[in-house]
Amino acid sequence: MHTAPIGFKARADEALADATLKLAITRTAGNAERKRTAAVADFAPFGAARERGKRIKDHVIANLDHYLAEFERHATAAGSVVHWAATADEAARIVVELCRQAGAKRVTRVKSMLGEEIGLPHALDAAGIERVETDLAEHIVQLGGDRPSHIVWPSMHRTREQVSAMFKRAHRVPHGEETVEAMVDSARRELRGKFLSADVAISGANFLIADTGATCTVTNEGNAELTTTPPRVHIVTAGIEKLVPTQAHAFAMLRLLVRSATGADVTQYTTFHCGPKRTGDLDGPEECHIVLVDNGRTRMLRDAALREMLRCIRCGACMNHCVVFRQLGGHAYGGTYPGPMGAVLTPVFDGLPASRDLAHACTLNGKCREVCPVDIPLPTLLRGWRDRSWREGLEPPAMRVGLGVYAWAAQRPALWRLGTAVAVRAMRWFGRDGWIRRMPGLGAWTAHRDFPAPAPRTFMAMLRDGETPR
Repeated sequence: MHTAPIGFKARADEALADATLKLAITRTAGNAERKRTAAVADFAPFGAARERGKRIKDHVIANLDHYLAEFERHATAAGSVVHWAATADEAARIVVELCRQAGAKRVTRVKSMLGEEIGLPHALDAAGIERVETDLAEHIVQLGGDRPSHIVWPSMHRTREQVSAMFKRAHRVPHGEETVEAMVDSARRELRGKFLSADVAISGANFLIADTGATCTVTNEGNAELTTTPPRVHIVTAGIEKLVPTQAHAFAMLRLLVRSATGADVTQYTTFHCGPKRTGDLDGPEECHIVLVDNGRTRMLRDAALREMLRCIRCGACMNHCVVFRQLGGHAYGGTYPGPMGAVLTPVFDGLPASRDLAHACTLNGKCREVCPVDIPLPTLLRGWRDRSWREGLEPPAMRVGLGVYAWAAQRPALWRLGTAVAVRAMRWFGRDGWIRRMPGLGAWTAHRDFPAPAPRTFMAMLRDGETPR
């Protein structure tokens, strides 16, 4: 359901050839990287906070059954109705049925990657229910008929020039000036009436608070608050790993989430929803439903090689710093979640045979783990998928033969030195000004970028003769 019909390599090739996409990625991811660096530098206890966040998540994962039961008990006591979904399709069916029971003609939706994971936008559209995306970036994605390309900035693949053209085509009162402020005003005029006339609100949850049954949402636009308050019914969809024991633990995690995601100390809006409107409340939904989704998470819990991925708090820092994501963008990954985290999660959702190329695209440079706010060993998890792919015989014959030849040669030092020396000399013939622009055997690389020309001598040769490698 999530994997595009063409393979990863074809999608990557298409992305590398798109100069506009590269510009859009550089603008957004580069800015996010700089802001995170500054935010972490200004927060001296970040290292200790990171270790505490890791311990909180590991504790919840180890006691997930206890905290799920506690959350259900307190959420029910607060007036919410808790639903359990084993699969993505089941979760989408539950939400659509709740919308039908409410007689919903229009639903507003707060940005939620879990909603994307379970295919909720498509399910609502197929059911004939008008879906209004209220997050500005998701509104752009909806207008463009796209999928999100980033978990925090879903429309990062679009330049502001493209967004301006889309708004002028789609909005009843488009902007006149070519400024960000004018475009935001145009979106506000387009969406405000739909916020107020929706029958059902659908949101995700950044955290589920076990000891109160509350759900926590974090946004920068206030759209979550405006979305979830006017409609009669509020539906929350959340993965079962989103639990934290108490509200104090949620605030500890928020310190990590916000700095890692947007480079801010706090977000503009952090809201805790706890059941429907009570007697005496001036506003709020009359019904609150919480759909807790498994969709492979208990399989990850049972698998020691993947369990640590359940720590993920969906901040997006790993992709902002990933050298592969920065070249390809999110759509090339083909699944709901892009970047390093997506390369680990997509085989869980779509199966390893359909997504084995994702783990092989990683350079294993370790930057993703370095910036992860809960210290997920992403390179180790990706190596684990590579190992499984090999053991299950999923690697193409050419790779298996090639690695066999490589291993055979690498075990024969004299032959290896001779081969590398010949290769270095051959490659120098194709080098110009320190770069190789075309060379037989390097066509896939040089189609979109140049290859660094090798040094005049191999590293081992320079080391043997006492030279300083440069």
